[in-house]
Amino acid sequence: MLALEGYYDGENVQPLGKMQAQKNQKLIITILDEFVEELPKKKGVQTARGMLAKYADPKLREQEKSAWEKAVVEKYGNA
Repeated sequence: MLALEGYYDGENVQPLGKMQAQKNQKLIITILDEFVEELPKKKGVQTARGMLAKYADPKLREQEKSAWEKAVVEKYGNA
């Protein structure tokens, strides 16, 4: 049997240490009258668009509109 500390964040039980439990293993959860300091919530998953925004060059946006057409003509010629 293993004792593990954790807290309830309003949605899920969060362990404070490494939990070595297997899938479908039974748990006994005891709720205490003590509270932990609320931790800031983790940021949601960021999209590639958001992560790469710092590399965007507004000067090149106009050229991006026709980039695919130019690449096809360059590779295959004007058919």
